[in-house]
Amino acid sequence: MERSTLTFAIAGALLAALGQVSFKWGATDRTALVEFVNPWILGGLLLYLGGTVAWILALSKTPLTVLYPFTALTYVLVYLLAVTLLGEGLSVRGLGGTVLVLMGLFLVAT
Repeated sequence: MERSTLTFAIAGALLAALGQVSFKWGATDRTALVEFVNPWILGGLLLYLGGTVAWILALSKTPLTVLYPFTALTYVLVYLLAVTLLGEGLSVRGLGGTVLVLMGLFLVAT
């Protein structure tokens, strides 16, 4: 896989993960539909858009079967960002699952 393709794939995963964190900040303690229209939700949508563009650029150079496993990287990044930025709990099971996902990504990518 070319370096630029790898960069786009990682950027897409990172932007999607940051979008999820932004969605969480924008959704916390809100119940009425109109409350979900706020800067955090809109920012999350923009982050997702950027991630989608990066993903499409990666897809333009790489077969989907090679690239798709990189979507698992989003899971790992969301877990790490939720623990660090949102103060969510770190667990042995969560860490174990994260390690397994990374091992699977490594096996498929190499």
